[in-house]
Amino acid sequence: MAALTTLLPVFFMLALGWVSRQFGWVSPEAKAGANAVVFDLLFPIMIFNLMASASLDMGVLPIVGYVFVMYLLAILVIGPLTARFTGTERAHFSKYLLACHEGGNVALPLYLSIVGASSNTVIFDLAGTFTCFVVMPILIARESAKGASAGQIVRSIVTSPFIIAVVAGLTLNLTGLYGLILSSPFGDAWAATISMVTSPIVALILFCLGYDLTVDRDTVAPILRLGAVRFAWYALTILGFFILFHSRMADREFLMAVLIYFTCPTGFGMTPLLYPLYRNDREAGFTSAFMSLYIVVTLVVYTLVVLFLT
Repeated sequence: MAALTTLLPVFFMLALGWVSRQFGWVSPEAKAGANAVVFDLLFPIMIFNLMASASLDMGVLPIVGYVFVMYLLAILVIGPLTARFTGTERAHFSKYLLACHEGGNVALPLYLSIVGASSNTVIFDLAGTFTCFVVMPILIARESAKGASAGQIVRSIVTSPFIIAVVAGLTLNLTGLYGLILSSPFGDAWAATISMVTSPIVALILFCLGYDLTVDRDTVAPILRLGAVRFAWYALTILGFFILFHSRMADREFLMAVLIYFTCPTGFGMTPLLYPLYRNDREAGFTSAFMSLYIVVTLVVYTLVVLFLT
């Protein structure tokens, strides 16, 4: 029942997006407008708030660093090395689907349904946040600007809403100004404003994912192959936890956090980042199908964790 409570809203928004396209309730132009609102306005504000309010605990730095390295290797090494297996025609964006996990909307609620209260998965999210919102925008801006001059590439990177949001958020975080804002008389009003701005983001992203969702005979095999590569890479990552952090893995709650988190689908928040790389609607549909279908892996692992580790 806990899994149903967590995933039913996800599947409902995916299905709503898909049905809206099939019945013509929402035009492609309207969907593109919704995507622009998320990508250009709301999402950067959410990133700013995440960076400004992040708790930078140095004690978890080795774990965060390890996860970050594994994400970076997934994009820069594993993706290109397996491109012939997963499909070279999608290699320009599929490598990014090998990195990051959906922590807030899938891993965390599923994990908390077992342990009750814990911040273990948040540790992994720190690496995912930096990868998704700092590294990827730079790499994608550089790739989407191929053929441009060095100055144009640099300009496209530094003017990216995501980079601006990260720099501004970290500046306020490290200087302590964000804490002063929250503790001021204006703090409650600011928190309420951020809550209103960010609350529709995930729902709109899932709706757009469902709208783009297309699965046909030509994409099933590539999706399964890419899924196999992703699963294998994070099985290796989990093995690395046993080797590098064996004392932490002896804690059953931490072990369950690792197993659930690293078998979750690609982070939903990554989808707006990839749009500059798409050459056609079918590529957006492939991403939607891949993220949606990978949830099956998460459900299988979640069930096994519940059966054998609780």
